Amino acid sequence: MTRQYDFTEGNILKQLFHFSWPILLTNLLQTSYQFIDSLWVGNLLGATALGAIGISSTILFTVLAFIIGLNNAALTILSQQKGKQNDDGLKRYLNAFVVLMTSLAVLLGVIGFFFAEQLLNLLGTPETMMQDAKAYLQINFMGILFLFGYNFISTVMRALGDSKTPLRFVTVAVVANVILDPLFISVFDWGIQGAGYATIVSQGLAFLYGFYYMRRERLAPFTVPTVPALKDIRLIFHLGIPSGLQMAVISAGSAAIMSVVTSFGGPVVAGFTSAQRLDSIIMLPAQALSTAITSMAGQNIGVRNWKRVDKIAKYGVLFNFVIMVTIGIFIILFGEYGIKLFTRDAASVDFGARYLSIIALCYPFLGINFILNGVVRAAGAMYQVLILNLLSFWVLRYPLTWLFSRWFGDTGIAMGMGVSFMISSIFAFLYYRYGKFREKDLFESKDN
Repeated sequence: MTRQYDFTEGNILKQLFHFSWPILLTNLLQTSYQFIDSLWVGNLLGATALGAIGISSTILFTVLAFIIGLNNAALTILSQQKGKQNDDGLKRYLNAFVVLMTSLAVLLGVIGFFFAEQLLNLLGTPETMMQDAKAYLQINFMGILFLFGYNFISTVMRALGDSKTPLRFVTVAVVANVILDPLFISVFDWGIQGAGYATIVSQGLAFLYGFYYMRRERLAPFTVPTVPALKDIRLIFHLGIPSGLQMAVISAGSAAIMSVVTSFGGPVVAGFTSAQRLDSIIMLPAQALSTAITSMAGQNIGVRNWKRVDKIAKYGVLFNFVIMVTIGIFIILFGEYGIKLFTRDAASVDFGARYLSIIALCYPFLGINFILNGVVRAAGAMYQVLILNLLSFWVLRYPLTWLFSRWFGDTGIAMGMGVSFMISSIFAFLYYRYGKFREKDLFESKDN
């Protein structure tokens, strides 16, 4: 049986290390899941099918953002209940999340299946891709319950102090997807529908294995679902909606940055896209630390141990700084070779390498945002984190990227983004130091 950490006591640095590395591996596997899916489709079915999946994935990412929002709410509520050692509260909120997420999954699945074509039309899907994109999207909406399910089970385990068990579930999904993609697409000759079925079967296996494993090992106090109390549902939405909006802000902000990049032409776009693919991997350690910090801080906030919360934040920032500086130095030295994995165009490689050599110096500051916002999120101050993200993307990152690109050409893209990382980390620190999130109490009485 895997260990569930009690983060209200013990060596913080040791706990942070042992709790965060499985999250890092889990995130890395999830990234490879998407990469492998695109690899098989692109090579076996061609560019049109790959484009159809890309368009459909835009809609699925919006749904995933909503799921992540609810899971962030779950991580906050359940970790605080765990810290308080409130078994009744833990059971009650687990029940509320199960009922709510199951209902939403069924509702979204039905709406998405029957309105897939209309959603794709809103994105301006080319006629040549519509049939494939619709088929792929409908199949994914048929299995949306599995996506909700295995993500929620992983969140529950992290809230209870166990980050290793979710790694099992994601590994099952990735291994199954690697095997089923070529089998369904090529051997069974199901085409793009095979890619869709491979996805939902893989996620279904991960969900069913996760549910079976948790029940067998009695890792969480799940009960037979009952109608949850209105106040429990209200609290979940109060935290989940702003958390979901944070993902929308990030997505829209990234699109705005891309509008600056596209103004410099194809080679810069290709170089930037290649650099962003590396960025998505480079930032995984900071993201893993942020998730770990939210769980660790949440348990201690549950018992109002703010002194220990501050120590967790301090160690998290230091840990982040060491890791991201090390990665930054490595990227400065070898970033060009990473760009060449995606493109051999000389102009694209030149821009990508210059971009990485500048932005690599600023990775530690972006990590500080992740860590400190993770603590604020653990307190349940979701609207405050939403405001910090709005400041980061729309007051700082997009305007500064645009401004610096006008002053310094395409080199200014990285300069503007880097400066925004630095300034937004100052905002994050100031709110962490002087904000009133410590006064927030999610539960009205000790019965909650």
